[in-house]
Amino acid sequence: MNLQFQAASQDETGLQSVDSLIDSLSAIHPKGYDLSLDRIRRVLAALGHPEQAIPPVLHVAGTNGKGSTIAFSRAILEAAGKTVHVHTSPHLVRWHERFRLGKPGGGVLAQDRELASAIARVAEANGGEPITIFEILTGAMFLLFSENPADYALVEVGLGGRFDATNVIRSPLAAIIANISIDHQQQLGDTVEEIAFEKAGIIKPGRPAVIGPQQDSVREVFEAVAAERGAHAVVAGRDFTFFEQGGRLVYQDDYGLLDLPLPRLRGRHQHANAATAIAAIRYAGHESGLSLPDEAFEMAMTSVTWPGRMERLKDGKLTALAPSAAEIWIDGGHNPSAGMVVASELAELEERAPMPAVLVTGMLTTKDPEGFFAAFAGLVERAITVPLSDSEADFDPETLAGHARAAGIAAETASSLAEALEIVENHHDGLPVRVLMAGSLYLAGQALRENGTPPE
Repeated sequence: MNLQFQAASQDETGLQSVDSLIDSLSAIHPKGYDLSLDRIRRVLAALGHPEQAIPPVLHVAGTNGKGSTIAFSRAILEAAGKTVHVHTSPHLVRWHERFRLGKPGGGVLAQDRELASAIARVAEANGGEPITIFEILTGAMFLLFSENPADYALVEVGLGGRFDATNVIRSPLAAIIANISIDHQQQLGDTVEEIAFEKAGIIKPGRPAVIGPQQDSVREVFEAVAAERGAHAVVAGRDFTFFEQGGRLVYQDDYGLLDLPLPRLRGRHQHANAATAIAAIRYAGHESGLSLPDEAFEMAMTSVTWPGRMERLKDGKLTALAPSAAEIWIDGGHNPSAGMVVASELAELEERAPMPAVLVTGMLTTKDPEGFFAAFAGLVERAITVPLSDSEADFDPETLAGHARAAGIAAETASSLAEALEIVENHHDGLPVRVLMAGSLYLAGQALRENGTPPE
């Protein structure tokens, strides 16, 4: 089956658009995860092993914060004049967001035609054998990164680590592990220690394993795996420290002290993500000969961007429907640990500029809604639950509202984000109100798309 030449949505060369191509493949292959390395290894071998021809890699896993850690890493390297490929998942609005190609002066998202070509080539190499969409996209990432020159590549794990399709990378510059908490129990285990063991699968012999702040039992899992594999464990609180002082972020490790601006990304949890990225680049750089000026780290703190994480929604079609005095924020946090972090940020906003807060939320059925809502009890005056337009595995709004009520939050339902904002308007009659749209990356993407302000 030659997927390059399907009839639907072709350009002048006969190549399908990315959306059309993925729709075609989704009719054949599942969109979810089937944790194994056998299929991706078979396909990459058929493609001539592009994973062995990509730039030096920082490989990043974690439950919460891995995307932000990648954003900080990219900002640091680009501030030093380096070109950087970036792979993240999932996307918010368009598949292309997962593939940023390094260019002088800053990276660009993969263009439709080159991404569609890479996906089609992976599908052809697969020869119709069982495979998941994520594995096909991972193969496309390796093709794109091997065929476009860059100084470095940042690769985010999709799920877990040990059997994630990205874990065919043999010897990264460093393995980086951000915060670990309970999520994806069905695939990864019921305890944080079991989940940590799966994430530790990206630790490679002889390479630094940079461990962000963790609870003790999780840190011990990573240290044990690193020791077993002969990896150099670089541990937050022991090998690098960070703290806020006088409106600055102070970072220190074996190579000295950095006095930096506070990160542009909101939240104290972003201090930990920034420090973990700094540690990875400094320790990996020391072992590989990469030396960056202090100015690169300073510039990165004020230039870093990462859409959909405590981001105030820009003016657009959706914000125009909100009360004139409303603030609208979005965040993709979707598990209890992320809920606590986002609620903390909401509380800080309330302290700086008091106004009523409303939580607009949609959530996947694989998540823990009551654990997520518990963080917002007493902080928001109500929750408005909505369906997720891009998922068939979301909670029915009335069911989700029931979970909010069980957590002590008054709740009502809406059929869309637009209707949720109408409800806010009716309750607040033009008075100041802070609206937080959170509970799923699907919801954050939905808000960006409907607002007409997708990530660039």
